[in-house]
Amino acid sequence: MTAAQGLLTLAAPDPATKIPAPHIEYAQLAPTLIVVGAAVLGVLVEAFVARKYRYHVQVFLAVAAPAAAFAAVVGLAAGGYGSSKAHVAAMGAIAVDGPALFLQGTILLSSIVAVFTFAERRLDPATHGKRVDSFAAQAASVPGSDSEKAAVKAGFTTTEVFPLALFAISGMLIFPAADDLLTLFIALEVFSLPLYLLCALARRQRLMSQEAAVKYFLLGAFSSAFLLFGIALIYGYAGSVSYAVIADVAEGTVSKIDPALASTMGNDALLLIGGALILMGLLFKVGAVPFHMWTPDVYQGAPTPVTGFMAAATKVAAFGALLRLLYVVLPGLRWDWRPVMWGVAIVTMLAGAVIAVTQTDVKRLLAYSSIAHAGFILAGVIATSAEGVKSVLFYLGAYSFVTIGAFAVVTLVRDAGGEATHLSKWAGLGRRSPLTAAVFAVFLLAFAGIPLTSGFAGKFAVFKAAAEGGAGTLVVVGVISSAIAAFFYIRVIVLMFFSEPKADGPTVAVPSPLTMTTIAVGVAVTLVLGVAPQYFLDLAGHASTFVR
Repeated sequence: MTAAQGLLTLAAPDPATKIPAPHIEYAQLAPTLIVVGAAVLGVLVEAFVARKYRYHVQVFLAVAAPAAAFAAVVGLAAGGYGSSKAHVAAMGAIAVDGPALFLQGTILLSSIVAVFTFAERRLDPATHGKRVDSFAAQAASVPGSDSEKAAVKAGFTTTEVFPLALFAISGMLIFPAADDLLTLFIALEVFSLPLYLLCALARRQRLMSQEAAVKYFLLGAFSSAFLLFGIALIYGYAGSVSYAVIADVAEGTVSKIDPALASTMGNDALLLIGGALILMGLLFKVGAVPFHMWTPDVYQGAPTPVTGFMAAATKVAAFGALLRLLYVVLPGLRWDWRPVMWGVAIVTMLAGAVIAVTQTDVKRLLAYSSIAHAGFILAGVIATSAEGVKSVLFYLGAYSFVTIGAFAVVTLVRDAGGEATHLSKWAGLGRRSPLTAAVFAVFLLAFAGIPLTSGFAGKFAVFKAAAEGGAGTLVVVGVISSAIAAFFYIRVIVLMFFSEPKADGPTVAVPSPLTMTTIAVGVAVTLVLGVAPQYFLDLAGHASTFVR
């Protein structure tokens, strides 16, 4: 060693004194850690467990992990972390507060019933003596190739869908709880990438499924780029990615300025443009107009169990992140973002309702219905009050179960080509299978917001909050959009019960108890939240305060 190297070595600071060990509250992050641990374990199952046992092990993991995580959420809420003990954990990265716990609980419960539809193996006829599910026999095989035929003949199933779903759930749990922009972006990618893969794995109509996945991936990557660019601009504005610091800079209460960023900090142009770009990324995930174009194609092409899971859980996570961004980071810019969100909500409600009237495919109809519902939920976001947060939380909880239940019913109506999703094939379903048609009618009435269903309670709550927040015009547009939407929901009910069934019409498959449970839970939640919503509204009200 030379003298110069020795001097440099002596002058270098002791790394142990300069890099403090992170302080992580593992118990408070337990819901996410449980799901991530189960997802990693599911990957190991694929590697080391014999093929004939994988399905049962993966289903157990995919149900037990969200159930255990939900128990952890309940434990945290009972311990006061949703109210008096609410704080920011994991070195300022993740908020543990009422909205985060409420949304995490909703995501976990809806994910459990969605996983039941993933595991369904009685709808398709047995292939070569082995039962099959909704997913491709071998995902890597080219559709129609000899390798795919060999995989089908061997009775292979893509059990990797279960750990993929768990990874997606873990990202969704972090997304609404993220308290800095980098954590938000990482969570977005963690739940988006598994969804891109899941959309491509349909057993039937594989080319349409793969097309849907490519569209979702390309547009999702495009929206992620907007989000990331917005994060960079916000960092240039505030010198930090922490929600609290950004809010302090925006309000002019920051006490310490980074000299390297002194020339850009406080530049309102960076704040406005960066905030707009981040909003664009989040509005893409909720399916709001004009960032909705991926929704109908992806909903139609993806395996229907994945569509139900994605339509419910992704919307809950994305709206949670949107609420936290607007209410914690940008409350001081309320007069800047409210007019923009007004326009987005109005166009979203009207476009979703009007375009849905023209649809002839059940899955595309439900896709445009979900776009309209995104507009209704935005009305509650725009209220900018505790009542607004409460109404949005309640609406998300109600909507998620109705959506999963509706898509579960869609998986039951089948013909020789698989699911019969064209509306003409649903004619006379009420006479062919009265119970299935009645259950689907309940879900459609909930989507329409008919009294005594959860949809009515949810719409009433968000419209009431919006009206009290000074957005009366938005409520009028919402009621008009609801009336338009009610037309096509009622049209489907009339088609099912008052049309003659065709001789060559589809049959209704008899599912296993898994799908029956999913549909039963959906109906129960729809009716309970419609008949007696007050307890759950109060629960959402207690969980409506964000920590900062």
